[in-house]
Amino acid sequence: MAMSSDKVKSLLHEVESFKIETKEQLENFRLQFLSKKGSIQELFGRIKDIEPAMRKEYGAVVNDLKNKAEEKFIALKEKFEYTPAESTGIDYSLPGEPMQSGAMHPISIARNRIIEIFSAIGFVVSDGPEIEDDWHNFSALNFPEEHPARDMQDTFFVSPTDEGDTKGPMALRTHTSSVQVRIMENNQPPIRTISPGRVYRNEAISARAHCFFHQVEGLYIDTDVSFADLKQTLLYFAKEMFSSDTKIRLRPSYFPFTEPSAEMDISCSICKGKGCNVCKYTGWVEILGCGMVDPAVLDNCKIDSKKYSGYAFGMGIERIAMLNHGINDLRLFSENDLRFLRQFGGV
Repeated sequence: MAMSSDKVKSLLHEVESFKIETKEQLENFRLQFLSKKGSIQELFGRIKDIEPAMRKEYGAVVNDLKNKAEEKFIALKEKFEYTPAESTGIDYSLPGEPMQSGAMHPISIARNRIIEIFSAIGFVVSDGPEIEDDWHNFSALNFPEEHPARDMQDTFFVSPTDEGDTKGPMALRTHTSSVQVRIMENNQPPIRTISPGRVYRNEAISARAHCFFHQVEGLYIDTDVSFADLKQTLLYFAKEMFSSDTKIRLRPSYFPFTEPSAEMDISCSICKGKGCNVCKYTGWVEILGCGMVDPAVLDNCKIDSKKYSGYAFGMGIERIAMLNHGINDLRLFSENDLRFLRQFGGV
């Protein structure tokens, strides 16, 4: 027991005199005295060699040594981990400055909601390039050579036509129907997809028009698809997007890639159909164009028009956002005015 007591006293002296000025020295202290193979653990291992009557006293002495070593280790560990405020110039005890949460852009809000509505009835999202060739942007969609959309007044061309180039000049896409062409070229029916994205047109910028805006176009191709299917899909969308009491009407129109074609109006959500300046006192607001896919478009994309039929529709996301939030100037969406954008933080 006397020899063991001398060993304990010797270790206590080592613990108290061990100089610790760095984190590395602190780790060496832990390994030497407090680890499973350290000196103090070795003393605990010798308890079986102590006379039974003396074991309790021996254990108390060794345990006291361990506690002193642990107290020194913990105190110095906190010292090394704590950086005084004076050395950094920062008082970490002060409350933090409040941070304003960001707001989602109203275009993103409308886009996500449109995708959510159509995804619920089986439509998948498709994407494609914003710089397109003439074939995907115009020719495959049944645009005649003399169509005004091919003119410089409507389209931003980025390259001239090269001799022998069957795809035609490259241009910023004027609609996301080009994505639908790519989908039809690479997939066989059934096809049920929507194509959200940015499009470009050479127009004067005003409260109602811009040189770039966002569209969502939809396409459904299968056997025995009818205009009634199109009407019910769009009625479902209008009620989900606006309100359950929203009404729709379809007016005959013309688009090169659909036949028959129509423009769809919804009952004005501002005046509930009674008439106001938003709906020009008609009670109706136009939101999209639609129609049955022209058989020539199906044939251009190597889909058998005698076996399959389909419908297509397209809408401006800005128009949907303006109706939902009562916005009267299209330019607000692209001016990055925080006073405008912060209004959508809770949406």
